[in-house]
Amino acid sequence: MTHDIDHVPAFADPDREREWLAQESAMRRERLQLDPSGDDPRSQRYRLLARALHRAPADGLPADFAQQMSARVATAARPRRPAMTLESLLVTILGCLLLAAAVIVTINDGKAWWPSFAAVLHAASATPWLLPLVACLALSWAFAAWQKTVAKS
Repeated sequence: MTHDIDHVPAFADPDREREWLAQESAMRRERLQLDPSGDDPRSQRYRLLARALHRAPADGLPADFAQQMSARVATAARPRRPAMTLESLLVTILGCLLLAAAVIVTINDGKAWWPSFAAVLHAASATPWLLPLVACLALSWAFAAWQKTVAKS
C-alpha cells in the first residue's frame, strides 16, 4: 500500500528536491532502524534530528510556558525609550534658542522683509499654479513627517 506522502510532486528546483529526498531517506532509514554506518554526514545529521524529534523532552515544559513566552515576547517587542541623554538635552536647548532667535530677528527686521514677501505673493498671483504647487509640497512634507511620527509610536 502506498501513502499519499509517496506521491509528492517533484520540486521545481532540483537542489531542493535532492535535499528533501535526503531528509526523507534519512528519516525512513531511522524509522526502519537500519545501520547508519554507510550514511554520509548529512544523512547522519538528519537521522540524529529524526531521533530527537521522536523522543519526548527529558523534562516537560512548565504548565504556564505559553504565558511566560508571551510575556517575554511582549516585553521584548515593547520599544524602550532611553532617558534623555546629555546630547538630546543639548540639541533641545539649542533648537529652542534657535527658534527664539528666529522670532526675535523676525520681530526686529520683519518690516524690512515684508516688501520682498509681498513681491513673491504678487508673483504667485500672476502665475496661479505656483501657490497650489507650494501648498502641495508643504502638505506632502507634513504628511510624511506625520507618518514617521506615527510609525515610531
